[in-house]
Amino acid sequence: MNHLSSLDVKFIKGIGPKKAELLTAELGISSAADLLRNYPNHYIDRSKCYTVSDLVGEMPYAQIRGRFVTMNVVGEGAKTRLTALFSDGKRSMEVVWFRKIKNIRESIRLGQEYILFGKPTRYGPIWQMAHPEIDVPNTAGAREGFRGIYPLTERLRSRGFTSRNFYVWVQNALEGRSITDPMPASVVMSRSLMPLDKAIRQIHMPESPELLEKAKYRLKFDELFYIQLDIVKNSRVRHQSTQGFRFRRIAEWFNNFYNQCLPFPLTDAQKRVVKEIRADVNTGRQMNRLVQGDVGSGKTIVALMAMLMAIDNGYQACLMAPTEILATQHFETLNAMTAKIGLNIELLTGSTKAARRRAIHESLRDGSLHILVGTHALIEDNVTFANLGLAVIDEQHRFGVAQRAKLWRKNICPPHILVMTATPIPRTLAMTVYGDLDVSVIDELPPGRKPVTTLLRYDNQRNGTYKAVYNQLRQGRQAYIVYPLIDENEKLDLRSLQEGYEIIRQTFPDYNVAMVHGRMKPDEKDHQMQLFISGQARILVATTVIEVGVNVPNASVMIIENAERFGLSQLHQLRGRVGRGADQSYCVLMTKYQIAAETRKRLEVMTSTTDGFVIAEADMKFRGPGDIEGTMQSGMPFDLHIASLATDGAIMQQARQAAESVLDSDPELTSPAHRDMKRYMQSLTRRTADWSNIS
Repeated sequence: MNHLSSLDVKFIKGIGPKKAELLTAELGISSAADLLRNYPNHYIDRSKCYTVSDLVGEMPYAQIRGRFVTMNVVGEGAKTRLTALFSDGKRSMEVVWFRKIKNIRESIRLGQEYILFGKPTRYGPIWQMAHPEIDVPNTAGAREGFRGIYPLTERLRSRGFTSRNFYVWVQNALEGRSITDPMPASVVMSRSLMPLDKAIRQIHMPESPELLEKAKYRLKFDELFYIQLDIVKNSRVRHQSTQGFRFRRIAEWFNNFYNQCLPFPLTDAQKRVVKEIRADVNTGRQMNRLVQGDVGSGKTIVALMAMLMAIDNGYQACLMAPTEILATQHFETLNAMTAKIGLNIELLTGSTKAARRRAIHESLRDGSLHILVGTHALIEDNVTFANLGLAVIDEQHRFGVAQRAKLWRKNICPPHILVMTATPIPRTLAMTVYGDLDVSVIDELPPGRKPVTTLLRYDNQRNGTYKAVYNQLRQGRQAYIVYPLIDENEKLDLRSLQEGYEIIRQTFPDYNVAMVHGRMKPDEKDHQMQLFISGQARILVATTVIEVGVNVPNASVMIIENAERFGLSQLHQLRGRVGRGADQSYCVLMTKYQIAAETRKRLEVMTSTTDGFVIAEADMKFRGPGDIEGTMQSGMPFDLHIASLATDGAIMQQARQAAESVLDSDPELTSPAHRDMKRYMQSLTRRTADWSNIS
């Protein structure tokens, strides 16, 4: 499609400079290729005509054959409109236009047969259709059969753009032109793909549902193939070219920790991941590994053992977390786990006092500091390591690419990178967003952990829920109560934290209640958190600031108010704050009884499983991948116009296999058979910098 990429969309018959300017501003369509990649977002059967008597309220579109019997201009000035009565021979409906009144009035002849297509709306006993598409039956302009509906913005609608315009423009763009296929013939044939030229025509002007499905598959395959080709190629280049420190020794630090400090035997999954890391850091190539593990699966111990490998070989390590709460939690956890062996660990955040900061900088430079834990403060220019060998990044999607790049440059030779996430990522998304990282999964919980029991409860069951919480408190346990808002909002019928705090204090007068939220000053937030961590406060009322970084094993109950307002993955993260001890724990999802059926179905996923990967897959299917993609600062190399990471996992697998097969036979894509494909891939890229070496 390269030749169409250079054809300005304004030169397509029927568009012109003014419409082209709007298409570029609203939909990013600036070339003929962009126009052809603007696919319909759904399809209707235009072969069926209805009568006015057939119309029902839930119809998104209807097509009616008949004649205009009257037409009048009503109102003045900005309120002027054109109204007409349209009859199917038995009953009539009203048709109204608010724009282009003069042109429409002059183009329509009373008594002539037309086909109207649009959305019917009922006003009392009268059916009305506003700004319908109008065709003359049995003419080239009439649209009969299976046809697509194109996405339109409000601005385009207000300027008179219709789905029919796009249909005609696409026809004009394709007229007299054939689309060359850059995909290698070997891939097209081995995967039985529809030819590209035919797929483009069928996606816009399908001859049948069967051909439309084949066209969709081909175009989805193409998008995912070029993404995977780019990712796999860059990953292979990085593996071959990026030198890394070689950690040859497993010595006293690692062995002493393993023999003296390990709080519980490693699970088989933890052992497997440690072995994978060990193999990586001994190759002489830089490690870039993602460790996915559900909440409480023991990722921190695995990361610590990787850092001890670095220290045994004369290198330093660091751990960067996105929030001060989480960084502090990691610092305290690492210190507690290594107290017996005397590892030198420090914490550096924005709150670190100047004198302490100077001491940390000095011990970093002279090499006496083994591990530095911190927030974004780690990537400041004046933070200089003597010999950084391993950087651990927790919840890396919360950091921008440029921020991670600064950490990469903290040594002459880039350090090994270990990325941890407790946010389970569906495989199809991980293959794209983290496609150039090696992935390890910790899919077991440590022994003694009991799965959290999750319950869906409604407002009318609140008293019983509070009684259950009281029983847990009486046994010495603690409870979280999470609210979606800090303050009351008149527009949203949601419980607020401020309101909830007072209610909880009145409901549980015998127990101290702490409160934390994102607008608190750090010192006050830390004070409130310490009240809860120490057990002085038995209930913590909070917003989602406790989503990560809070570890209170004695907390056995969590109530999440207005749970319908949260995504499944966020609910799962919140639920992970309980169940961290040996006692049975509970998570209660509170919601109004009157919720949509799909919302109830979504929440029932939470009550049916504690597997974060199952939840992540379900969340992506319910809400789409945008939420997760949007947090990945590096993004994907190319835009998706038709493929979905939420629903096209099987096609993604096929595309990746095809990309790997192509690169196995021609790593540099230099053969004549791959020349067009390479050129097309390069034309798609929207990278402004080479971030391929940043994990």
